[in-house]
Amino acid sequence: MSIFSGLEKIVETDHPLAEHTWYGLGGPADYFIRPTTVKELKEVVKRCNENKIPIYVMGFGSNLLVGDKGVRAAVIKLEADEFAQTQFKGEQLTAWAGAELSKLVLTCVEKGLSGIEALTGIPGSIGGAVKMNAGGNFGDVGASVESVTLMDNHGNIFEKGKPELVFDYRCTNITAKFILNAQFGLAGADPEQIMRTVKEAWIYKKNNQPLNTRNCGCIFKNPRGVSAGAFIDRAGLKGLQIGGAIVSEKHANFIIAEKGCKSRDIMRLIDAVKQRVKEQFDIELELEIEIWR
Repeated sequence: MSIFSGLEKIVETDHPLAEHTWYGLGGPADYFIRPTTVKELKEVVKRCNENKIPIYVMGFGSNLLVGDKGVRAAVIKLEADEFAQTQFKGEQLTAWAGAELSKLVLTCVEKGLSGIEALTGIPGSIGGAVKMNAGGNFGDVGASVESVTLMDNHGNIFEKGKPELVFDYRCTNITAKFILNAQFGLAGADPEQIMRTVKEAWIYKKNNQPLNTRNCGCIFKNPRGVSAGAFIDRAGLKGLQIGGAIVSEKHANFIIAEKGCKSRDIMRLIDAVKQRVKEQFDIELELEIEIWR
């Protein structure tokens, strides 16, 4: 712990990561660090750099699979109050990385601000959502983001805005290690009209996704604008099971972790699905979830 001398209150060693992911799977991190201020975050990054410790950044763990052996690294989670702030100024919203996307959607509904209601039912933190341009059938985060405040591996803080800031399907051109906050441009609207969109999105998810299971959302990106789930379904893979991991019968792009499941079961099932889809359709499925090995 001498590496993080003076920071003992925010650093835990050999910390289990499973409890921080939606799958509830995976081994420990050498260091699990929860800075309470940007200044502490800078100091942590400095110490990691000096000691050549790899850094992983964790959001809400809603699209993350951690390997059974964990990671030999420092995992940094921005969950303290300073990193979970949201500030409204007219139709402008600044949301920090640790703010919860689903709660923010409802806050905007209450305030009569339209722009992110299409993200209803998408779990995760603002930081993670912006980094991967989270979205679904109704829209994505990037449509409303005007700029982001970032911090690089050396602790330098800077801002990136459109058009320099580019959002594409489930990805962005953000290469900085840390998203500190994002600025959204919203529009005033009738709360009841916004709520109708929210309800429509919820009904769609309830009818089409295995919501009451241990999963981490869509496993694969949709290739060439065609549903990855449709390819997996057409390959006859619904219900395919390896160990405690099973391809959902309700939505083929979801892999459910059943009792006794290990991360390696899900990884093996992912490989089996990719191989079968490649063989049958000559399509290379690309992961949407993040895997830490």
